[in-house]
This record gives sequence, structure tokens and C-alpha cells, in this order.
Amino acid sequence: MSKTVIMEIRAGAGGDEAALFVADLFRMYSRFAEKQDWKILLINSNPTGIGGYKELIFEIKGKDVYEKLKHEGGVHRVQRIPNTEKVGRVHTSTASVAIMDQATETEININPNDLRIDVLRSSGPGGQNVNKIESAVRIIHLPTGLTVNCQDGRSQQHNKEKAMQVLRARLLVKKRTEELSKRGDKRREQIGSADRSEKIRTYNFPQNRITDHRIKKSWHNLDKIIDGDLDKIIKVLQQKLHQ
Repeated sequence: MSKTVIMEIRAGAGGDEAALFVADLFRMYSRFAEKQDWKILLINSNPTGIGGYKELIFEIKGKDVYEKLKHEGGVHRVQRIPNTEKVGRVHTSTASVAIMDQATETEININPNDLRIDVLRSSGPGGQNVNKIESAVRIIHLPTGLTVNCQDGRSQQHNKEKAMQVLRARLLVKKRTEELSKRGDKRREQIGSADRSEKIRTYNFPQNRITDHRIKKSWHNLDKIIDGDLDKIIKVLQQKLHQ
């Protein structure tokens, strides 16, 4: 059965290196998606000037997509020597990943009166018309303060629809987290709430090693994994973290 998830990757500690790591993670998940015959649609991006991103939000659609990616939420840490580092010191940077199950309108009913919708000019790359057309959309959900920006779509209407999709997904995560909290359930990450304070994985480039801290297991083929060969890790996580 086909399913859709929304993935958010944000730069954490580490400045430019963290932004480059966001780009690396996006490439890793994109390559993995290709191998799974999934489709990716970029919703919003906040690029830096050196090829990295402060934030990337995108949709992934395909068979078993949520089941395979639901354990990717959390803090991902990278240890490597930046290209700009002349001394050769290993730097540590982080990026946070959130996996959100797509919410339907029946699951999350949003009152239009609770929304503030602003139309802005797109600021990212997109051709000569990008600064002439007010196509970027920002939606603020007034009761919660949640804010969603979308500027990578083809039109203002398309950006608005995608921003609403992200907002529903975030509200669904909030709703589920609150419900679990009332029951005293501490394993919120199991349903994809993506607790960004939890370090889940370290990518150590000098040692070509990736370690998942939740299951205390390491793999020594980081170069292949970062190129999209995630399947073996995904399978182990599904077995070990199955609930």
C-alpha cells in the first residue's frame, strides 16, 4: 500500500559544516528512495552559499515508506575534517531529522480562521522570474504558533497546498505526542515524533564508520551508506525497535 511521509532535515550545531551535512543526508535519503522506487517532491529549502542547507522539507511517496523511515527521526551527528580545515582537525556537527506521517483532513481539521497566510517573494534559486512573482507562502497556525514556509513549488496555490500539508502533519505529531504524554508513554520517537534532543546516529568519516546509538551497532561502510545503501540499517532497526 502506498504511503506518503514528510521529512524535515535541519542544520544543528556546526555552522556551515552542519548545513553541508544536511545536503549529505538529503542525498542519502534521495538515493535510498531511488532504490525503493519512491518519489520525492521538494516542499521548501533554505540553501546556504556553499552548497549546504539550513533546512530542507520534502515529501516522499511510495510503498512502505513510513514503515521503513519512521526510525530515522532524531539528531544525526557527523565527525569529519571539513574541506576548509587546513590543520586537519576533525569537527563534530549535527543535523536533526523529523519524519511525519501525512495527515488527512479528517484526522486534523483546521479552522481557516485560525490561520494567518502571508504571500512573499521567493528568495531561492528558480530562474529570472523568481524575484518578480510573489509565489512563496507562509502559514501561521495562530493557536499553536506553528509556522510553515513554502517557496519551491510551481505556483502560489501549489505552495499553499504543500504548506497546509506540512502544517497538518506537524499538528498530527503534536496531537499524538500529547496523547502519549497523557498515558505516560516515553517512546514518542516510535511513532515518528522525531525528538530532536535524542542523538540517534554518528557518521564518522575518518574511520568510515556509522553507529546507531539506539541499538549500539556499527557498520564500517559509511561511504556506501551515505550514498543510499541504507537497507541493511533499516532492516535491523525495524527488528530491534519493533513495537
